[in-house]
Order: sequence, then structure tokens, then C-alpha cells
Amino acid sequence: MPNLRLADLTAEIEANVRRALLEDVGSGDITAQLIPAERLAKATIITRDNAVIAGTAWVDAVFRQLDPRVAVHWQVRDGERVKPNQPLFHLEGPARSLLTGERSALNFLQMLSGVATRAQHLADFVAETQVKLLDTRKTLPGLRLAQKYAVTCGGCHNHRIGLYDAFLIKENHIAACGGIPEAIRAAHKIAPGKPVEIEVESLDELKEALAAGADIIMLDELSLDDMREAVRLNAGKAKLEASGGINESTLLPIAQTGVDYISIGAMTKDVKAVDLSMRLSL
Repeated sequence: MPNLRLADLTAEIEANVRRALLEDVGSGDITAQLIPAERLAKATIITRDNAVIAGTAWVDAVFRQLDPRVAVHWQVRDGERVKPNQPLFHLEGPARSLLTGERSALNFLQMLSGVATRAQHLADFVAETQVKLLDTRKTLPGLRLAQKYAVTCGGCHNHRIGLYDAFLIKENHIAACGGIPEAIRAAHKIAPGKPVEIEVESLDELKEALAAGADIIMLDELSLDDMREAVRLNAGKAKLEASGGINESTLLPIAQTGVDYISIGAMTKDVKAVDLSMRLSL
């Protein structure tokens, strides 16, 4: 599936930010009212961690929606690696607005940069191979597109976006359909042209999936030897995706079997936010 592009996310970003500001600001920032409305300020946002940046457009949208008088001056771009204490961007505008928008803006940036940083960390393990690392649907509710975009900033790739843009036929689907061939035939009939991926748990099931015309075959927790044999049997007929129980110690050996893709739910599910700090000056 093609990777998300920032240009495709304009409406999504605006909606994400509207929800975030409603959640945080609500009927108004009562603490900011302690500051005279006419007072102007500047701020610098730094990172305290090594990181890969993602989410600049969400920060821009926070201050654009909150107060268009705030100017945002970026020192970095999405996808750029940064070091501790490095300035990321500067703000200028009404002090109230800078402080009111701080948390929502940094929440987006720290979380999405955390995803990008994790993705880049994993991508570095397999940089010398041809495999593509894929995300999954294990994302924060309401922020799937944002997280999947962040994955691409870290050098990894998007799997299907949801339940609507590709088939992913798993064990329970197969059982309910009556078998692997039956499930694949039904998928091609229901939505011709949509990618059909099916999960297999053995080499015998792989052969069934190949014979039935699957586009992508997910190898669920197969041994390294079985993955290598799967690549041989496949001979380029379908794309092969390794999945299940993958960690940093197994990532490179799996990539070296010759599979096309490795999907990793932890890329978006088990993410540590980047530590950011805003320094205000009046």
C-alpha cells in the first residue's frame, strides 16, 4: 500500500487539532488570564532527547487555530534527526496564546516524534537489506493517520490504513469462510482490485494461498528455516510478510531470509514520547 503523504492529511490535521484544543482549552484558559492581554513574548522549544522529528504541521495548526498572530519559526523538518538541547522552533506572539497552545502543540510533536524515532531505530537494523518495515493498525484511536505519517518520517512504511482499503484474512476469517482457497476467492469477488493478504501458519498453508492467488502472504511466527523455504517456494509469485513476535534481536535475521515485508505493531503501540521543553522570554 502507498505511504501517506502530508499533502493528503490537511483535513485530518485540522480535525485532530480542533479536538485537542477543545479537550485542553475548553471554555478558556483561566490561568493565561493572569497575564495582560497585550503582553508579547517569545519562546524556544528544545528537545532533551536524541530523536527523529515528526508533527510540525500539527504544531502549526495548533497556533493557527488558536491565534493567527502567533508566528512559528522552524529550525528543523519532519524526518530530521536531532540531538539533546537542539532548538526545534521559535514562537513569537501574545504571551497568553503561546502558553495556552504549548501543551497541545508539544503533545502532538512529542508523540509523533516518538513514533518516528522508534521507526528509525528499527529501520537502522535492516538498512543493508531490501526488506520494508510496515506499521499496523495498533494505533491510538483517532490518531491513526498521524501516527502512520510519523512512521514514514522514520524511514518505515505504511500497511493498510484500515479495514476498508485491503483484505487481511486471518485465522478466524479462514475458519468462517471454510478454508484458505474459499476465503481468497470470496475476497476477489467482493472487491476486485483490492489487495488480498492472508495469514498462514505453515508451509502447507502457504502452498494453498499461492495456488489460490493471494497477493500478499503473512507468515505468522514461522521459524527462520521455514521463512527461507517460503521464499524459495514463493519464487516471487506473491509478496511475503513476516509477522508475530518480532523484536530487535530477531529483526535482522528475519530480514535476511528474503521476505519482502516485516510488520511490527510496536512501532506505533509501544512508543516513548520525546522529551521537549518550552522556554519563554518576555
